[in-house]
Amino acid sequence: MILKSLREKSNQKHINKLLNLRTSTVSNAKIDTIGVVLNIGEFNDFEALREFAKTLKVHPNKIKIIAFTEDEKEVEASRELLFSKKEIGWNAKIKSPELQDFLNKEFDALLGFYNEDNVELNLITALSKANFKIGISGHDERMFDFIIETQSNNFNVFKDEFIKYLNILNKLKE
Repeated sequence: MILKSLREKSNQKHINKLLNLRTSTVSNAKIDTIGVVLNIGEFNDFEALREFAKTLKVHPNKIKIIAFTEDEKEVEASRELLFSKKEIGWNAKIKSPELQDFLNKEFDALLGFYNEDNVELNLITALSKANFKIGISGHDERMFDFIIETQSNNFNVFKDEFIKYLNILNKLKE
């Protein structure tokens, strides 16, 4: 128990270091690729996210969804890309090749679709090389370039607000 707490503090220090060094340099490019980070305990409708990407005119093979779960057994049993605390070691060491592949991809937009303040989810969001990070309320404001005031259980509100503001920012394809 003590080691888990120390590992979590180590990773939280790493998150703070990444966020303090982060500079927000959002490009004017349209959104063509999307990465999604979510907590499966809060929202688990992967198909709704894929359908949403279609409405944004993002090709289905250009959306990548990764979800955090507390249940380590669920990671191996799922056909979706899931990760647990086990895939992240001390000092933000990523143990899963699939998770590392997700982090290495330079998405046009990263959606942090989770409300719960979770070290693992925050770490993945902070480590992501996405050009434009969009989150929902309740997080460290340094983590995202744009925050939508909603809860993860209000997906329809999120979709409407996302489309409205990204149209204003001219980030969506015609």
